[in-house]
Amino acid sequence: MTIIETAKMTSKGQVTIPSQIRKLLHLEEGASVAFGLGKGGVLLMPCEVIAKSPYTAKEWEKIEKLAVEKGKVFSDMDAARKHLTSL
Repeated sequence: MTIIETAKMTSKGQVTIPSQIRKLLHLEEGASVAFGLGKGGVLLMPCEVIAKSPYTAKEWEKIEKLAVEKGKVFSDMDAARKHLTSL
């Protein structure tokens, strides 16, 4: 593995990715990166973070139906899920 750049870590564990590396990986402000461990050290790679719904499509249908019919409001996700499983 060829070392192209070096950087120092702050007391908070933060490291600035050198500009040459950012350019090579096409990283821009707000980009997400993933870290992996290998025999030679740490692997840094661009990645895409995709949000995943905590509910299935069927659960969303039930939630929407309840909201329209009864106006039911839940204090948190666990309470809503518990109610859905009881239906």
